[in-house]
This record gives sequence, C-alpha cells and structure tokens, in this order.
Amino acid sequence: MNWIESINWEQLLLDTGMIILKLLAVLVAFWIARAVGRKFIKNSFSKAQVKRKMSAGRTKTLQSLAVSTYSYILIFITLVIVLGIFNINAAGLIAGAGVVGLAIGFGAQGLVSDIVTGFFLLLEKQVDVGDYVTVAGYDGIVEEVGLRTLHIRSFDGTLNYVPNREVSSLSNHTRGNMQALVDIVIPYSDNIDEAVSIIQTVCDDIKAKNPKIMEGPDVLGVQTFGSAEITLRVIAKTEAMEQWGVERELRKAIKEALDAKQDDSEKTYAEAPQE
Repeated sequence: MNWIESINWEQLLLDTGMIILKLLAVLVAFWIARAVGRKFIKNSFSKAQVKRKMSAGRTKTLQSLAVSTYSYILIFITLVIVLGIFNINAAGLIAGAGVVGLAIGFGAQGLVSDIVTGFFLLLEKQVDVGDYVTVAGYDGIVEEVGLRTLHIRSFDGTLNYVPNREVSSLSNHTRGNMQALVDIVIPYSDNIDEAVSIIQTVCDDIKAKNPKIMEGPDVLGVQTFGSAEITLRVIAKTEAMEQWGVERELRKAIKEALDAKQDDSEKTYAEAPQE
C-alpha cells in the first residue's frame, strides 16, 4: 500500500489529461490535413486535366494514386507523432526490431512487388480508371488504380480487389474501336439474297443515325448452316464500350424489318387469286 500512497495522483491525472489532449489534437490535425490535402489534390488534377488535355480516366487514375500516396505519408507522420507523445523513439523502435526481419515478417516483399508493378502499370499507361479490362480472371470496369491494388467492378456489381503483383497479363477492351457482332438466323426457305439486301438496308439506316458507329455495319454473308436454318453475320466497329448498345439496336431493327417483309409476303399471298 505504500507505493500507492507514494503516487502523486494530481500529477498523474494532469499528465494523463495532457496526453489525451495531445492525442485529440493530433487526430483533429490528421483529419483536417487529410481533407485539405485531398481537396488540394483534386483541384490540382482538375486544372491539369484542362491545361494538359488529359483524358478523364487518366486524370482519375493519377488523382487516385496521389491521394493514396498522400494518405500513406500522412498516416506514417501521425504514427511517429503519436509515438513521440508516449516518449517512444520510432526510429529506435524500428532499428531495434530489425528492419529486414520486420519487412520479411510482415510480407513487405509482396508490398514492394505491388508498388513496383503498379508503378509500371501507370508509367506504360496500360490501364486507367473507367477502362473495361480482363485481369486475374476478372472482367469489369476499373474504379481505382492504387499503390497496392486494382479495384475492378464486375458487371454484376461485385467489387474485386486485385493485388498489383497478380497482374501478370492484362487485356484492355477500351483502347481503340471495338467490334459489334450480330448473327441473324433465317430458315432455308427464305431467299438469301433478299434477306441480305433487307439487312444491309437496315444497317445503312442505323449507320446514318448513330455517330458511335465508326465502320460498317456490313453483312458478311452466310456464316453457318444449321439443321433447319442459315446464319447470316453482321459486323461493325464502334467506339469503345458502345458495341453492346449497337448490337442491341441492330438486332431489334433487323428483326422488325424481316418481320415486316414476312407480313407483306403473307398479305400478298392471301390477296392473290386462288385458282
């Protein structure tokens, strides 16, 4: 009990209160610096996008990377300050633990690999935010290119986090024009030349109305023979990410044109005099 009585409770409470106040001040400063820094980075890249005429995807990619780098640096500085409040020498702590052993123990080799791979992804402009890619078994839209991971949103809404070191190969589907492909099935009884003519007329009409089509659409002709049908193929080149919309538009318009032709034929046959 003597050691309890020997404690200067007034000084202890004062010291504890000062530590709590310092921690609160550090946390408040951290959140303010984080918010101000992110806003500054966002404004800087918005101006750079206009001055240097960068694409929106490229701007978002570099902005995301800058925010990630700034956040990591800010967290490190805050951690050092917090350790200093408790009179802990951060440099001595790291050295005492052994930098090499600590790095290997916590998988820093993988971290370094992620950062280096991410650096080359950006340097070679392999991917930008908003691109449609296939990587590490995932298809989707890139939402963020970070120091460690790629964030890819699948078309079912799933957000996939892919470590940069797993990007051994990457297919970017948004670089250059994309191909729209539509297969049309007609019965053997239909006249092929007439069907091709109708479909090509529809394709020409759509081309005139849709500026997202860069080339075609053109009817290639007979693609395959089935057990009771013939398949005709139509292809076109479109702007990136517009191929699916063009395919849907072609299918709808071609079906309506073929149905209209069939209705006219049936009507003509019904009105013809029967012998």
